[in-house]
Amino acid sequence: MIRFDNILEKVSPYYSEKEITQLQKAYVFAGRAHKGQVRRSGEPYLSHPLEVTDMLADMKLDATTLTASLLHDVLEDTDVTAPDLRQAFGNDVAHLVEGVTKISLVQESSPETRHAETIRKIILAMTDDLRVIFIKLADRIHNLKTLKFLDAAKQTSIAKETLEIYAPIANRLGMGRIKAELEDLSFRYVESDSYFQITKKVDSLQKGAEKNLENILRRLEDHLKEHHIQAQIYYRIKRPYSIYAKMKRQSISFDQVYDFVALRIITDSVKHCYAALGAIHQAWPHLPYRFRDFIAMPKPNHYQALHTTIITEKKHTIEIQIRTQEMHNIAKNGIAAHWRYKEARPQSMEKDDKRLEWLREMAELYQDRKDPREFLKSLKTNLIPEEVYVFTPKGKIITLPLGATALDFAFRIHSEIGRYAANAKIDGKSVPLKTILKPGNIVEIMTSEEKAPSRDWLNIAFTSTSRHHIRRWLNQQERIKHTALGKKLWEQELAKYKLPSSKLKSGYLIEQLKETLPFRIKDMSDFYALVGFGKVVLSKKLMEGLLAEDSLVQRKKPLIQKVVTKVTKKPKSIILLKDREGMSVNLAKCCAPIKGEPIIGYITAGKGITVHSLRCSLVEKEVLSSERMVEVSWDGTAKGTYAGTLLIKGKDSPGVLAQLATAIAKHGGNITKARVDTSAEGTSQTKITLTIEDIKHLNDIIKKISEIKEISAVDRV
Repeated sequence: MIRFDNILEKVSPYYSEKEITQLQKAYVFAGRAHKGQVRRSGEPYLSHPLEVTDMLADMKLDATTLTASLLHDVLEDTDVTAPDLRQAFGNDVAHLVEGVTKISLVQESSPETRHAETIRKIILAMTDDLRVIFIKLADRIHNLKTLKFLDAAKQTSIAKETLEIYAPIANRLGMGRIKAELEDLSFRYVESDSYFQITKKVDSLQKGAEKNLENILRRLEDHLKEHHIQAQIYYRIKRPYSIYAKMKRQSISFDQVYDFVALRIITDSVKHCYAALGAIHQAWPHLPYRFRDFIAMPKPNHYQALHTTIITEKKHTIEIQIRTQEMHNIAKNGIAAHWRYKEARPQSMEKDDKRLEWLREMAELYQDRKDPREFLKSLKTNLIPEEVYVFTPKGKIITLPLGATALDFAFRIHSEIGRYAANAKIDGKSVPLKTILKPGNIVEIMTSEEKAPSRDWLNIAFTSTSRHHIRRWLNQQERIKHTALGKKLWEQELAKYKLPSSKLKSGYLIEQLKETLPFRIKDMSDFYALVGFGKVVLSKKLMEGLLAEDSLVQRKKPLIQKVVTKVTKKPKSIILLKDREGMSVNLAKCCAPIKGEPIIGYITAGKGITVHSLRCSLVEKEVLSSERMVEVSWDGTAKGTYAGTLLIKGKDSPGVLAQLATAIAKHGGNITKARVDTSAEGTSQTKITLTIEDIKHLNDIIKKISEIKEISAVDRV
């Protein structure tokens, strides 16, 4: 267990006497607050904040951060309140502790929603004060180290969350050492078989690899001295999770991981980095395709180094990384390397730091797109960027994620360039905007004032920034269109009543709208847009609330309309709406959702709500506007039948169709349509449409069909 004196010993060389006193005060305060509390490991609870603070002390973070780290659990796990903290330690410390606590208190039932909400809170906390995430990352590392004391389900859940959220954030901030530790600690619980297989192989190879590396290291030291290059040389063995990720990403075996071992050279200047590279290439042959210059073109997280891979006399390949001491510090601690005690207000650095542009983009993105599924999709490209470097015609380097298109390049240059992009030139050749960029491409964008973003562009754009700009423009156009529609629907509704002119004045209506509706309404155009989008239903109840029941005199309906209203009975809906009573509901024909499967509602202005399955291509490809999506659910009590279509592949054998029909009939399904296509190779493809009760009924039929020996695959269409 870490002792408080160990922490004081680390920070005393650069903390003032006042800062040391504050740290001691926080230690005593935390000790009293957590008195009697014990962790699952059996250790006193105070051991946890001490371990977290010790990690942050190694990173030489400021006194405010370390004070907050000692206190980071008192709001969540003790009777201490935020006002107590402010009074004892000031606003900055209390603010950091509150930020860490908010991230911890995510209690959503759906894992997808919980992940999105966790990331949202992390991003908002980071944009407010980046030091919150430093504390949270150290907190997560120590919790992972004691994960063995929790049950198996909790172990897997925490480890998965770490790999999906915390490790990518550490990577994006350039905190290589923290990222590595998070990944390796989680790997053991997420893929335990792979973890033990790889660590066993690493252990068996490590001794031989270290001996070989030491020989190369001594020769390298002598060689650099001959060239008058001062340097420190270390070696490293590739980490288990890094090996696993590379094997999975490149579909290779353990033996094909050529950078299993590496040497790291740390020099005193950029000049000596390149000089060392030249000296190494003179002494050993190298693999040209493995050379990377991250000094001239840093990674998105601002990692810098020269990477080269040499071939030894024994035909072994060894990667060599060359960097300065400053680059080495940044590679280990990333942006935290600049959060030093000497900064008067370290959080002020965040506003202008270009390395945090992605963070500001994510915060803005969430404000516009609060659907958890869509937000998580956008985060994938922002948190785990594999970069491609391309150039403008003037030679400026533009960094984009691997998979980015010419359209993404246009939006990266400027939102207006993207907005009016017509086509592109890559290396002097005209290409469509959907062309995927390759490293080293010289890209030029042709614009036209006649061009405008279309929904198809969402299938072309790869980066979340581009998609954000496209959606914003499309939403603006949708608003214009639906505002006009809403005004028309409002005027049609007003025509049903005899109203005094005083009730129709916009000033009166806006005041009534503000009181009646749960929306922010500044003027009548806001109201028209809500009506046009279907977010406000113009019912008699609403009209009575807006225009006062005593003044609402309805015009007489024609006799035929009265008769139709009387004899027409509204069937019970199979879909439950949240705060959307009175709207008509239809099942989408494109995906034909079946009762029980995940669904989403989509407002079609003037027509009500169309219900799509989440597997629908229009939903998956994000063709549908997120602004018009609403929450819907199945009514478990409503009865009905549904159509499901299956594509069944198998052998072209006699009697297979009869077996299919029997299996379906035995399980209560009814075939309404069937088509069989056979091939010369003796295979068959059968497309069957059948009526079923719900998704469970269909899945039972699929399972039964799959048991037929001649059937190789059953898929929903």
